[in-house]
Amino acid sequence: MVVLAAGIVTKSGKALVSRQFLDMTRIRIEGLLAAFPKLVGQGKQHTYVETENVRYLYQPLESMYLVLVTNKASNILEDLETLRLCGKVVPEYVHGLEEEAVSEAAFNLIFAFDEIISLGYKENVTVGQVVQNTEMESHEEKLHKMIIASKIAETRETMQRKAGEIEKKKMEAGRGSARGRPGEGPPAYPSAPAASGAGGFGESRPALPRPGLGGSRGEAGLGASRPKKGMQLGKGGQAKDLLASLKAEGEAVEDAPSAHAPPSLAGPRVGATASDPVFVSVEETLSVVLSKDGGMQSLEVQGSMSLQVGEGADARLRLALTGDAAQQGFQFKTHPNIDKGLYASQNVLGLRDAARPFPIGAPLGVLKWRFQTDDEAAAPLSINCWPSVSGGESYVNIEYQSQVPFDLHGVQISIPVPAGGAPQVNQLDGDWRYDARKGHLVWSIELIDASNAAGALEFVVPAADPSAFFPVEVSFTANKTMCDIGIAEVTAVEGDAPVKFGTRSLLTTDEYVIE
Repeated sequence: MVVLAAGIVTKSGKALVSRQFLDMTRIRIEGLLAAFPKLVGQGKQHTYVETENVRYLYQPLESMYLVLVTNKASNILEDLETLRLCGKVVPEYVHGLEEEAVSEAAFNLIFAFDEIISLGYKENVTVGQVVQNTEMESHEEKLHKMIIASKIAETRETMQRKAGEIEKKKMEAGRGSARGRPGEGPPAYPSAPAASGAGGFGESRPALPRPGLGGSRGEAGLGASRPKKGMQLGKGGQAKDLLASLKAEGEAVEDAPSAHAPPSLAGPRVGATASDPVFVSVEETLSVVLSKDGGMQSLEVQGSMSLQVGEGADARLRLALTGDAAQQGFQFKTHPNIDKGLYASQNVLGLRDAARPFPIGAPLGVLKWRFQTDDEAAAPLSINCWPSVSGGESYVNIEYQSQVPFDLHGVQISIPVPAGGAPQVNQLDGDWRYDARKGHLVWSIELIDASNAAGALEFVVPAADPSAFFPVEVSFTANKTMCDIGIAEVTAVEGDAPVKFGTRSLLTTDEYVIE
C-alpha cells in the first residue's frame, strides 16, 4: 500500500486536518481533499471513490469525513485497515467530533497519523501505542523546569528578605531621628538588621552583619544619615533582571508576592541561603492507594533529613530533635557515621567522632524514616467519588475531607471523563478545568485549611459505566510532614554554644489514587 495523504474534511470541502506522506505539494493535497466531497455526491461506493489518478478511502465522522488518499495500485484491504485504525485514533484526541474541536486538535492528529503511517506505509502499531508515543515525556524538560522553578523561588525569597531589611532600616532610622530632636538626648545608632521572617524559619536570633547588607554596627549608623536610595522591588536589580530573562525565554513566571505579604503565602523555601550557616531540610514523599468502595489498600511514607553547613561555619555540630515519632510507628535509620548511642539516649544527632566536622557546602542525609499502614484514617485527604446514572446521564458527586491539622497547598483532583464532550459542572468548591487531551476533569483547590477542610463537586456527562470515572488521581504539597519531627536547636560540639540555623519541611505526593 502507498498512502499519499490523510485528512479530515467537511462536507463543503474544507480541509480541517491534512498530512502528506510523500513528496507532494500542500496545494496538491488540499486540492485533492477539496475535490473529494463532490465525488462522494455522485452516489458511487460508500467506502472508497476512484478517479483517474488516485483512490479515496473514507469514513463518515458526523458532518465530516476521515479520508485517505492512495494510488490506484495500492492494496485496498490494507488501506481499509489503516483507515479503521485512524478512525479509532481520532476520538482519543477529539471529543464531540465537531469542526471546532477537530481544528483545535489538528496538531495532535497530525502527530498521531505520523505514528500510524510512515513514508506512505502503515506501521504495526495499536491505538494504545499511538497515544503512548505521542505523550512521551522528556526527562530533560522536567529537569529544566525544576531548575527554573528553583531559581524563581530563590529570587522571590531574596526579594522578600531584602525588602524586610529595608523596612527595618527605615523604622530604625525613624526612631533614631525622633530621639535626636532637641531636648531628647543624642541620637542612637540603629542596630544591625535582624533576619527577615520572609524565609519562613522558626528562628528569631538576630542575623550577623554581612558585607553589602548593612556592614558593621558603625557602618549601619552612618548609613542612616545618608540619602536613602534603597532597592525598590519591581524597579530594577538583579532579581528583576533574572525574572525578565526567564520571561523572555518563554517561561511562565508569576509576579513576585508583595514584600508585606505573610511569609506563608510565598510557599515553601527552596534551598539554603547565605544567611544560614546551617540549613536542615526535612522532606517526605507520600504514596497512597485508596479503594473506590471505601477503605485503604496501602499508605507509605518515605522521609529524610539532610544537613548542609555553609562555607566558613563551624561544622562540628550536634542537632537536637523534637518529637518522639517512633511511638507513632515510624521506623528510623541514621547515617552510618552518626553516634547511635547519643541518638537513642538523648534524641540528638552528632558524629561518632566528635572532633570530625560535617561536610561543608553539600547536603548530607543524616536521618531517614519509613511508615506503612492500611488504616484509612491515616490518609491526609479522604476522597469519596460517587457516580450514578439517571435519565440517560451520569451524575458524578465527589467530595474531599482533610484529615490532618496542617494546610495542603496546590491540591489537584483529576477525574477521568468518558468521551462525549466537556462535562457540565453544577456544584463546585474551588476551580475546575477540562483537559480534553487526556479526557480528565481537573478540580483545583489552591489551599485547604481549617476554613475549607471539606468540599464537594458535582458534574454531569452522558450516561457511562461507573468504573469509567476511575482511577481518580490526587496531588498536593504541604509545609509540614507526616512525621512529627523537627530541630529544637543546633549547638557547637565545643562549648555547646547555639548556632544559627534555618529549616524547611516539605511533603509531596508520589502517588495518590482512588481505584
